[in-house]
Amino acid sequence: MESSRTSPTAFKDLMIENITSNIIEISSRGSSPRLTFLMSRLVTHLHDFARETRLNTEEWMAGIEFLTEVGKMCSDSRQEFILLSDILGLSLLVDSIAHPRPPPATEGSVLGPFYIHDHPPLTPGDALSHDSDGTPCLVLCSIHEPDGKPISDVIIDIWETDSTGHYDVQYDNARTDGRGVMRSDNEGQFWFKGIVPVSYPIPNDGPVGKLLGMLGRHPWGPAHMHFWMRKEGWDGLVTALYISSDPYITSDAVFGVKSSLCVSPAPAPPSVAQEYSVQEGTPVIQYQFVLVREEEARTLKVQQNREAMERLGTGKWRLDGEEGLPIMDVD
Repeated sequence: MESSRTSPTAFKDLMIENITSNIIEISSRGSSPRLTFLMSRLVTHLHDFARETRLNTEEWMAGIEFLTEVGKMCSDSRQEFILLSDILGLSLLVDSIAHPRPPPATEGSVLGPFYIHDHPPLTPGDALSHDSDGTPCLVLCSIHEPDGKPISDVIIDIWETDSTGHYDVQYDNARTDGRGVMRSDNEGQFWFKGIVPVSYPIPNDGPVGKLLGMLGRHPWGPAHMHFWMRKEGWDGLVTALYISSDPYITSDAVFGVKSSLCVSPAPAPPSVAQEYSVQEGTPVIQYQFVLVREEEARTLKVQQNREAMERLGTGKWRLDGEEGLPIMDVD
């Protein structure tokens, strides 16, 4: 007998009561069990949203037009959909699910909409920013295993705004500044010269900014500096360091702040100023990052995936592959 997954089915007379189950059924004939599971849950929640809110045609069209405008705002240097994901808290949620980190591993934060590939290479002591209007600072960091052993040769992408709160890609002259890539040395250390981060609003000249205004939310993020660390065999880390004294530290528009990522720059004493060739009193940002191995992070992820699915009780499912992602358990 031919499987019901491939046999033809008549889809008509679909109404509020039966539309969801039928859409799920017709969308379950592909070759990817994971896609089948994702679409099943997406359709379920999307239809439930429409039913629960009694969504009307005008609101549905407004949503379509909003997403259309979000797409139009995207470019090679700006990702409005990531910005939308950020202000909805989805970016942080996905990172927390995909990259669980056992203590004392450094916590992650949001990537943001202004990361670009091909950062210029930096060597220890190089200037990340050449903004003469910014307050110079010295950044001294190290990367270690949970037991304190240094991790060498980690690739670190670093990026920050200028003193006006703008990233280089927000300017028309396509200049590159405020970003770079370097590697940790044999002691797991890396250091560079930048400017003290400043508060700035996320881009609010597009549909996402308009939505924030309609919701009565401000667009401001606290002063911070971005880092993306990766090395084969280690769980990649996208994170940021936030200035503790910033007025927006407890109301970040994209919800990226963690207490463990807050830092307080301290003035460089004479010994530090001499060793790193900066003026005495220059603000110094110091931080020790902790990475975990891929296998440890993967084991924790599979465990958390299983526990989450058991709590949700979403019907027939099983975990699949090394990542332990849930899929439909179809006979």
